[in-house]
Amino acid sequence: MKKIAVFVDVQNIYYTTRDVFSKQFNYRLLWQELMAQGDITIANAYAIQRSDDQQHKFQKALKHIGFEVKLKPYIQRRDGSAKGDWDVGITIDIMEAAADVDTVILLSGDGDFDVLLRKVREKYGVTTEVYSVASLTAKSLVDAADVHHKIEQSLLL
Repeated sequence: MKKIAVFVDVQNIYYTTRDVFSKQFNYRLLWQELMAQGDITIANAYAIQRSDDQQHKFQKALKHIGFEVKLKPYIQRRDGSAKGDWDVGITIDIMEAAADVDTVILLSGDGDFDVLLRKVREKYGVTTEVYSVASLTAKSLVDAADVHHKIEQSLLL
């Protein structure tokens, strides 16, 4: 059975599905689809920690589905801008997992991950897949993945 590792850039998926479709992503449906393809050995969801009841409820739902939820504090800068980026953490986890799985699946449209996907395919021979909202996805990320799954209405709540 194929071993699958899934990595979710929660903020990216939340904002892109909201901005394009005004809907939320259906993580439970994704999980069911992936379980039909193989054994999910790693499933990480990377989010920003906020003191918000809706966020806590959402994170609890992700854990119930089977994701390990990794949280990073939300940092509000003096100039009003905010910081809460998980790119390095996602990259480290994918690099570590790639040696032990057949497929790496990334949910993000962030072009910063294109080099990462190329590297893990080259070094470990894994298949790389990306789920993202097509219109808000970097072309370089689509080109770097073996398979690009466009998030459309069928994967939304």
